[in-house]
Amino acid sequence: MKASESIPNFTPKLREYTNFATRTIKKVCTEIGPRPCGSEEELKAQQFMAAQVGDAADEVHTENFTVHPGAFFGWMKIDAVLLLLAIACFAVGTLVDGLDFLCYISLALAAVAAAFMFGEFLFYKEFIDFMFKKKTSQNVYCVRKPSGEVKRRIIIGGHADSSFEWRFTHLGGAPALYASLISAAVGLVYMVAVGIVAIVTKGEYPDALAYVCFAFIPSFICLFIFLNTKISVQGANDNLTGCMCAAAVMKYMGDNNLRFENTELWVLFSGGEEAGLRGAKAFAKAHKAECEEVETMFMALDTFRDDDDMFVYNRDMSGITAHDKRCCSLVKKAAEYAGKELKYSSIFCGASDAAAITQAGIPSASLAAMNPGPPRYYHTRTDTWDNMNPRCVEKGIQIALESAYLFDEKGLRDNYDD
Repeated sequence: MKASESIPNFTPKLREYTNFATRTIKKVCTEIGPRPCGSEEELKAQQFMAAQVGDAADEVHTENFTVHPGAFFGWMKIDAVLLLLAIACFAVGTLVDGLDFLCYISLALAAVAAAFMFGEFLFYKEFIDFMFKKKTSQNVYCVRKPSGEVKRRIIIGGHADSSFEWRFTHLGGAPALYASLISAAVGLVYMVAVGIVAIVTKGEYPDALAYVCFAFIPSFICLFIFLNTKISVQGANDNLTGCMCAAAVMKYMGDNNLRFENTELWVLFSGGEEAGLRGAKAFAKAHKAECEEVETMFMALDTFRDDDDMFVYNRDMSGITAHDKRCCSLVKKAAEYAGKELKYSSIFCGASDAAAITQAGIPSASLAAMNPGPPRYYHTRTDTWDNMNPRCVEKGIQIALESAYLFDEKGLRDNYDD
């Protein structure tokens, strides 16, 4: 049975739960506010959203985990300092007789900077976390049990924390963002390259290579100030919309006295996604064995704002993580049931919670509707409750509902056309 066939007057009911989602988001934004990872506001928002699910949840659980939230973007300031020092060392080593050894130090500094960037940002590893202050964050999840024995489990989740502002996205949108990041990346590559040249040629290279280094000083300064830690954004779209689309699925079933026979439904409000998927990593570690006992799938919902940019993301974490083909196929078919033809896509820069769950071996997929540009509101002060798109939120709820019903009926399979 499709979700749209579960009760009479489905369409008006769907609009009712869209209003429920957007009203709750407005309250979180205006009464609780921004929610950096490890903050009191993050926990308050998670508890508040779980409370809105009401009696539809048979159980509500809170699981704490330790996190170093400053690390995920902290590498930027560290790298900026390392690379500015690398420029100084290379320039002095090149232009001052008898100080050639400084070019070796320059290469070492640039190599360490590259390792920090790859470890923290590209692979989302806890690479330099120990350097930053420790805090406590948490995952909050609601459980709606089936009427009979648990034979399957679907977990639908969004992250409750919000990001600090990305300074250049706020100032100039995607062009300013890419200019700042790409120029810094080119500068990093250049510093590694000239360091290698200095070693290979044993100092026999043009002095002009040192002068070119100076051109990257502004880029590294921009890297240092990239994150505006004085402003934490409301995160209405990213990602209260994902949280409340998931919450609406469970509330819909509870309010309409609907309960799957053998499929357990979980709704997850994760913490620490903006700190490097730390909440999803902790959740997967805590529940991996449990998820292996019965057929389980995880569906990440993230940012429902831009109708024309809704995709099933089958690749994640800058394209290096491939999600379960069956999960992605299920969500795509569920979208068809909801009247939306979706394409597969890849998160080419960044990641969703689904990436951490997939890497833990739990079948996952990600659904999102955000201009990959990225849009001007992404991680800026303009991601506010009055900048939402209720029509897009409604479609997110409907696809999540249809996904839950399809999973209950058929489980994970390669083909959903029969």
